[in-house]
Amino acid sequence: MLLALALARSGRTVEAERLADEVSQEAPLDTTVQRYLVPTVRPAIKLLQHDPKAPVDLLRGTVHYDLAFSQSFDYLYPAYIRGLAYLELGDGRSAGGEYQKLIDNPGLCWEFITGPLARLQLARAERLRGDNASARESYEEFLKIWKDADPDLPIYRQAKAEYASSRNIDHQTR
Repeated sequence: MLLALALARSGRTVEAERLADEVSQEAPLDTTVQRYLVPTVRPAIKLLQHDPKAPVDLLRGTVHYDLAFSQSFDYLYPAYIRGLAYLELGDGRSAGGEYQKLIDNPGLCWEFITGPLARLQLARAERLRGDNASARESYEEFLKIWKDADPDLPIYRQAKAEYASSRNIDHQTR
């Protein structure tokens, strides 16, 4: 399932869907597979297909398992994907709640990409809500965590640009 999720997140959705179907058929009675793993892969595919409403619906049932340890992929990934869907829908309040869940449980996701990226996504959610001061703080935390990142990483460059933009908005409103 980790491979299926990686394929889904990298745009190889046909392969991801095939793997998710295979695992689902092989383990029809496995609660972790049916209620956590497969329902996280399918929404990741829907996000790439620009269908943000589907992930919210598909992930509704995973909320009870967000803090689960699955021995495949954990890291609060369902909440992370749910948050991405809310961001794409323009719902900063709901997205912020999902990312706050990751931030509040660092032991589950700090060592994985979803932990640090939760700060960046929270900043984006706060900007959607119009809370530029909180967004700047979240951007600053993310940039502090990633201070040693490769400066050419697209997400790092984008975060820096968004942070600069948020600072410019603040200066214009003074």
